[in-house]
Amino acid sequence: MALIPTTILTGFLGAGKTTLLNRILQQPHGHKIAIIENEFGQENIDNEILVQDSTEQIIEMNNGCICCTVRGDLIVALSALARRRDAGELQFDHVIIETTGMANPGPVAQTFFVDEEVAMHYMLDAIVTVVDAKHAMQQLDQQEEAQRQVGFADKLLLSKTDLVDAPEIAALTARLTRINPRASIIRLDPAHTPIDEILDIRGFNLNAKLEIDPDFLAAEEMHDHATHADHDHSGSDCAHPSHQDEHAHAAEKHHDHDHNHHHAQHADDIAAFVFKSERPFNTAKLDEFLGGIVQVYGPRMLRYKGILLMEGADRKVVFQGVHQIMGSDIGGKWEDNEIRTSKMVFIGKNLPKDIFIRGLEQCLV
Repeated sequence: MALIPTTILTGFLGAGKTTLLNRILQQPHGHKIAIIENEFGQENIDNEILVQDSTEQIIEMNNGCICCTVRGDLIVALSALARRRDAGELQFDHVIIETTGMANPGPVAQTFFVDEEVAMHYMLDAIVTVVDAKHAMQQLDQQEEAQRQVGFADKLLLSKTDLVDAPEIAALTARLTRINPRASIIRLDPAHTPIDEILDIRGFNLNAKLEIDPDFLAAEEMHDHATHADHDHSGSDCAHPSHQDEHAHAAEKHHDHDHNHHHAQHADDIAAFVFKSERPFNTAKLDEFLGGIVQVYGPRMLRYKGILLMEGADRKVVFQGVHQIMGSDIGGKWEDNEIRTSKMVFIGKNLPKDIFIRGLEQCLV
């Protein structure tokens, strides 16, 4: 039987997750979705909609969806749902897991790779994060969990955009992109439930598709160029991390002065960087380096993904990971007219970019 695609829906308190879920449970979208609600959250599915027996854990809705309230372990709930589906007692073809507002989505995502029974029935499709456009800047400043939820996401849904003006949305979008350039950002429309933006995103598929925000790439390249120019101009060895930080800080100050005079630059602990090269990797060296990096920095690495050009290979190698769990596979062939380039993106907490970049460069042929 085919694996059941599962979406983790996360977002900070008051972002609008529950409003979105209530609409999914009511509207005629044609999907049979099992929503697993973590009842330890401060906002629960609307009890007026769910007229339920207090002893019942699973409620079936008129539109074919199911709401399951988790009173215990998520793994137990997923396994129980799968058994009832296999027995023909329940019908559903997708699962959405709502995490609490303060939750770190990482351990929930890891469940799908480390628990055998869960992996037998379910595949993790994507992590989708609802971001409150009105309060996100403050939440990102004050709560690392909010940064984590953005960093883990495959898609970001902006709520309450009607309460902020265009410059505020632009500033928030730029900040979200610095944290996570992999995730596309869409605005939630109160009148429309974007089911197609939530289901079947395939954010965890091992495919040769790595979309990175082009503005982020351009800014990274410009910053790297400026840093190299500083090196050349100074005439001294500036490879030490503290010097790198000074260059970055100077560049940020310069950027603020020119482009954002009235807004302070928000330096988030969780951020992204990209590695690119047209030189192929030595397989043994890269395996050893990535294995070591994941052992040392895995707890701080939220999401990472890459498409790799390997020495002597006519096919792409794709890899991705969550924390210490990393997987790889052989992808499609390099096309004759395609520029053969390795491209990798790392999202994590205070990751030493220079160590990663220098180490990867030493793995090239």
